[in-house]
Amino acid sequence: MFQLAGHPLRWQLISELARSDRRVRELSDSIGEPQPLVSYHLRRLRAASLVSARRSSFDGRDSYYSLELDHCSELLDSAGAAIHPALILERDRPPATRWRSRAPRVLFLCTGNSSRSQMAEALLRERTGGAVQAFSAGSHPKPLHRNALRAMKGRDIDISRQRAKHLDTFRGERFDYVISLCDRVREVCPELPGRPQSIHWSIPDPAAEPGSDRETYPAFERTATELDRRIGYLLHQISHQEGVRA
Repeated sequence: MFQLAGHPLRWQLISELARSDRRVRELSDSIGEPQPLVSYHLRRLRAASLVSARRSSFDGRDSYYSLELDHCSELLDSAGAAIHPALILERDRPPATRWRSRAPRVLFLCTGNSSRSQMAEALLRERTGGAVQAFSAGSHPKPLHRNALRAMKGRDIDISRQRAKHLDTFRGERFDYVISLCDRVREVCPELPGRPQSIHWSIPDPAAEPGSDRETYPAFERTATELDRRIGYLLHQISHQEGVRA
């Protein structure tokens, strides 16, 4: 872990991917290094399972790279424990905080606003008890998918009263974080006031899986699990950036 992350360029890549999923050309532009060199170091990180890649659902010739935060945490735990038991990390929930001014506002975006973004909105609201204001929208809204309802119901979260909304609904509103969950909607998201922090999570659309609702339900479960995991890390980020210790 330390040998891989200790290289200055790889540390820059890890730092960039800790904030948002990125394509190679975006990473190249961000750190000011040529794409072949960036690709080489990404391969090193992927070989160690610190970074993963997914084909873009918008342009199948492109890929989005993600930092495997769970695996990074496990490696850091192992390294810390090898030095001293007191260095084992505790990562359950973010520390209790109070916000510097108002409650942070987070907007989740995907194409249809029928599953991924709706589930993310509900999960964030449930995790924080509304202390973080969560919203969702889509570029081409469709009714909530019944499997999204089922996946949330399995987590004791009722989203039956949530409704799909067009992203234009929020065009004049201010958000602290805008998180795109769909590669396609990332390309069409309008500029929102207040310069919110833009984050991208490249998560496949579970509704695009072939088969009946029953056959595709596991894809919605996997999506809910990934969203919940990512939101857990997001809350640590929000607590660090927006809050002060209670």
